[in-house]
Amino acid sequence: MEQDDKTRRLAEDKMNMQRDNIARKGLGTSRPQRRITEGHTKPCDECGVIDWNTDSSRGEISCGGCGLVVEENSIDPGADWTNYDNTSDRSRVGAPATYTLADKGLNTSISKSDLTSGAAGRLGMSAKARRDWRRRRVYDERSKTRQSRARNLVKANQTVRDKSGLPKSMNEEVCRLYKILSHQGFVTGRSIAGVTAACTYLVARKEGVPRQIPDISKAFEVDEKELSRMIRHISRKFNMHKISSPSDYFGRFISDLKLPPNTQLQVDRLWLALQPHVEIWQGKKPMGVAAALIYKAAAESGHKRTQAEICEVANVSEVTLRGLNRLIEGIFKSIGESSQN
Repeated sequence: MEQDDKTRRLAEDKMNMQRDNIARKGLGTSRPQRRITEGHTKPCDECGVIDWNTDSSRGEISCGGCGLVVEENSIDPGADWTNYDNTSDRSRVGAPATYTLADKGLNTSISKSDLTSGAAGRLGMSAKARRDWRRRRVYDERSKTRQSRARNLVKANQTVRDKSGLPKSMNEEVCRLYKILSHQGFVTGRSIAGVTAACTYLVARKEGVPRQIPDISKAFEVDEKELSRMIRHISRKFNMHKISSPSDYFGRFISDLKLPPNTQLQVDRLWLALQPHVEIWQGKKPMGVAAALIYKAAAESGHKRTQAEICEVANVSEVTLRGLNRLIEGIFKSIGESSQN
């Protein structure tokens, strides 16, 4: 009992010294520190000291005061330095695999920047060695695209990166879809630009940022009829059918028309009132319905845009816009929707 009381008093004194930041007595003592680690900031349950030690080799987190192990098999967030070869270099770093490159970025390539006169001079390369390595680099690049399918993927991925206008994550999905089609033989006999354009359209529609067929056909320089036919083939093959809604185009059209952000609230209010009346807007071009709602919302909010400006952005005719405006106005009058805020 006396031993337990003595141990408890020593622990309390140690905890008080650390909390009060008082140096311990004795030779070689120093001012104590509050050592914390991620996920462990409170005092130890056994001794009450905040002195946590991390052992990366064992994967343990223990108390520096009493040695209590509070966590085992902890994850090491550092780089993997396991050496699987009989070499002195243990580094295993590099860019992750990506579908935007034909070889997924896993092949080693000879950098062109290392063969310039300045870099070669720093590396101690002579002019003859530089010429030899340039020749080896050409052989290396040609050997990677010796097969027709590899050359096809290189050109297709480059086309997607240059012309899709989508963010990197969506480009990854477009290139992945194209690679699947290429391995299944779907691309054989069809134009690379047409298949990549169709994949771009389908992925953009699937992710909720649809693009219009005329815009994609212009960017990829393919015929609209050919693009539409390709989209139907691929969507039927992968069951990627989806009906576009007018709400998918609100954000893009408002941004292109340079309307203030609060116009989005007005458009959403009108869309919620119109959405239950599917007999009016279903079967119509979703871009046209979105243009008609934006035209009405812009006029009501005091930021009116002309029909020509809205039709140019939505890629619909003014006759279509005026016809949809009459239908929408009739619905709003029948449900008692005010024409003004």
